[in-house]
Amino acid sequence: MTVPEIRTRWLRGVSAPGAKIRLVCFPHAGGAANSFHAWTSLTPPEVEVVSVQYPGRQDRLSEPCAATMEELADAVTNALLHELSGDLPLALFGHSMGSSVAYEVARRLEETPGRTLTRLIVSGRTRPRTARELAPRPAPTDAEILDYVRLLDPEGAALYEHPELREVIMPSLRADFAILAGYRPTRLHRLGVPVTVCGGDRDPACAVADLSEWADVTTEGLEIRAFEGGHFYLNPRKEELVEFVVGRVL
Repeated sequence: MTVPEIRTRWLRGVSAPGAKIRLVCFPHAGGAANSFHAWTSLTPPEVEVVSVQYPGRQDRLSEPCAATMEELADAVTNALLHELSGDLPLALFGHSMGSSVAYEVARRLEETPGRTLTRLIVSGRTRPRTARELAPRPAPTDAEILDYVRLLDPEGAALYEHPELREVIMPSLRADFAILAGYRPTRLHRLGVPVTVCGGDRDPACAVADLSEWADVTTEGLEIRAFEGGHFYLNPRKEELVEFVVGRVL
């Protein structure tokens, strides 16, 4: 029996007919929906895994990248409301930049009547900073972006050393870093669902001690889990992380 593929403009996944919850995954800056491809085979039938495909990469390469966090979060929220069948409860998981996008989508979903959001799970990023806390910054240069990528993902950064590949993948990375540089919500919206935050215990961009700040965005309690590894701990610790996430959403 062939399991139907979920493939809309914004969302990718595999349909799970007996699912009790839909886990929506948000990639890191420069990342794509296939970052979570393996999660489908690691989750039980009760969990339907759907990944967000941002514009400007892979099969959406010809589309312009989002210019602001507001534009991106509005579009993803609209896709979750109108591009998927059924009314399964939603849980959101975001890594790095995806944490900020997931938080903004969670905020919008809570304002939508009839939609059930059960939990926000964020990873590898501190909570959003308001403009009062930290002024927006100019978008970083390509050299600054690549230096940062090398810090976070020395192995993955090797792709950017090939001129022909860099020409294809740099525009989306540049756009995503520009979004993050300008993203400063006017205030922190406190979600009415629990928030779980994960991180690598050797992440140079997000110390474990800083993860507790996500308590500022929930009225329903915060849980913190540190995994062994750096910023991209979720790749070598994939099975361990997915088991943990499934335990939180079911």
